[in-house]
Amino acid sequence: MAQRIQISRNGGPEVLEVQTFTPPDPAAGEIQIENKAIGINYIDTYVRSGLYPATLPSGLGTEAAGVVSKVGSAVSGFKPGDRVVYAQATLGAYSSVHNVIAEKVAHLPAAISFEQAAASFLKGLTVYYLLRQTYEIQPDETFLFHAASGGVGLIACQWAKALGAHLIGTVGSAEKAQRAKQAGAWATINYRHENVAQRVAELTDNKKVRVVYDSVGKETWEASLDCLQRRGLMVSFGNSSGPVTGVNLAILNQKGSLYVTRPSLFGYITTQQELTSASNELFSLIASGAIRVEVPENQKFTLSEVQKAHSALENRQTQGSCLLIP
Repeated sequence: MAQRIQISRNGGPEVLEVQTFTPPDPAAGEIQIENKAIGINYIDTYVRSGLYPATLPSGLGTEAAGVVSKVGSAVSGFKPGDRVVYAQATLGAYSSVHNVIAEKVAHLPAAISFEQAAASFLKGLTVYYLLRQTYEIQPDETFLFHAASGGVGLIACQWAKALGAHLIGTVGSAEKAQRAKQAGAWATINYRHENVAQRVAELTDNKKVRVVYDSVGKETWEASLDCLQRRGLMVSFGNSSGPVTGVNLAILNQKGSLYVTRPSLFGYITTQQELTSASNELFSLIASGAIRVEVPENQKFTLSEVQKAHSALENRQTQGSCLLIP
């Protein structure tokens, strides 16, 4: 018997339930994976709360690393015993065993542990499409990245440093500022005590930046626009403070003929070929040490501790990545 997390209604962490179940055999085109480490991501809280609708009852989570235990028909390239990682599966990764479409799975190099992979794959692929595709960050370029000490943010700090770029990161405490700088942030702004747009202007000799990456949403929308140069790009890719609603498009004109995009990983990495090229770039940076992935022991939870994990994440009590260990 296996264990999984399920929700029967939307709400807070209390709706997360542990269930025992018998895993079905993988269907055609699927592989069955025995998860060794499961990534917890902010998007999971959106599904749980109902911000991102899911048909209930529903599993949760899309990211994990583990070992192939069974292979369905019409699958090539995978066999039982293979080390793998995935981040775009159908909901249900919060489980000791999960059947996943083979095209959504990548082979995991021996140099990278299951915990490293589960802690970095979705976040790392996110940073890949943001910094390499949505807007291609150039060496010596200065840009703003909100929530720089979060799971995605810390990888972005390291990736920016590897690119030779200057990441200005927003943080909520001196401790988080130190963590972002250790990861490679060029400068940090404590949004609780400093005016973000004013500090960006000071740090850039009033030139501002060509691009802002914002996963916070509602609270930072206007400030982000005020950090942009004329014809700059606002990349809104998350809603940790609530969704941006009621946008008056004229404001983009008033603040300098700005561009706005609302991208997602699924819009950028949709084919096996795209997944392979993205994961190869991420894995090479991790294997070389340019991106270090470390999960504090107090941010590793069992499946039965999933409510505690979600509470910690939503209350901003975590730094970097969190994991479920089946």
